[in-house]
Amino acid sequence: MEPLFLTPYFRPKIWGGRKLDDIFHYDIPEEKVGEAWIISGYKDDASVVTEGPLKGMSLRDVYLKHPELFGNPKAKEFPLLVKFLDANDNLSVQVHPDDDYARKVENDSGKTESWYVMQADPGAYIIYGHYAKTREELADMIHKGEWDKLLRKVPVKAGDFFYVPAGTIHALTKGCLVIETQQSSDVTYRLYDYDRVDKKTGKKRELHTQKSIDVTTVPHVDPKLDIKTSKDQDAEIKTLVEPPISPHFYLWQIDLDGTWKTGLKDHPYLLVSVIKGEGKLEADGKTYDLKLGTNLIIPNEMKKFTFTGKMRIVMSAPGEE
Repeated sequence: MEPLFLTPYFRPKIWGGRKLDDIFHYDIPEEKVGEAWIISGYKDDASVVTEGPLKGMSLRDVYLKHPELFGNPKAKEFPLLVKFLDANDNLSVQVHPDDDYARKVENDSGKTESWYVMQADPGAYIIYGHYAKTREELADMIHKGEWDKLLRKVPVKAGDFFYVPAGTIHALTKGCLVIETQQSSDVTYRLYDYDRVDKKTGKKRELHTQKSIDVTTVPHVDPKLDIKTSKDQDAEIKTLVEPPISPHFYLWQIDLDGTWKTGLKDHPYLLVSVIKGEGKLEADGKTYDLKLGTNLIIPNEMKKFTFTGKMRIVMSAPGEE
């Protein structure tokens, strides 16, 4: 079986820019594009297989029609979603529900996510958490519009990693380019949008104030990450997050300068994105070129494979739920 190479699904956004074209040379629409859904099986916003026997099929259809490629999983829908986000302006301040709330209220999955910062302008920061001690204080500060008092700003630079569990108030701001790995969900509650007006509609974008208050974790507590670095042949492997801290996915940063012979080992399949450099993937007697912005899934039937080259990869696998 061949790897599943994927073409992204692009989403124009009021806060987007043109970096996805400038850096990755993607053929993006002629407008501000904020998101490239680079590995997606989400409903109609799925990535499409670009080559091989399944060329032209959406990842969602491949997952539903060929479950053997994913180890015959229990999950009915592809569980993960990987994006590039180009914040040419501030994103809205938002929060996502957990699985229980999302299934009950939205008939969808919850949304726990993570950010690996690929680029950050000097002085860039993110919104990550809040300072309210109780839910009553949270609601009071929101209704009074005391955003400077409520929202926690954290400086960021290239190479930083943030795990964003459901219930965390968060936002990227201008000058950040990140790769986001998350549960496959698009349930977002917009808490604050800087009173911006959408030029297309002439109106402010919808807010979800009460739902945001309902689902926000109070008080905010930073996740206690256990980031570990190991060496395997010519690869330096940094484990960014894994169960039980993250029940939904494993996530690794892999810096390769040479050759790395490896395999699926304990995971049914792997999601792979090249975020720096270039190289090759060898499996079953075939060689595939990997360049900046290449995204693929290594399916269950590819038990052993080899990466060669000089590149940085972000790799993920589904959690153990």
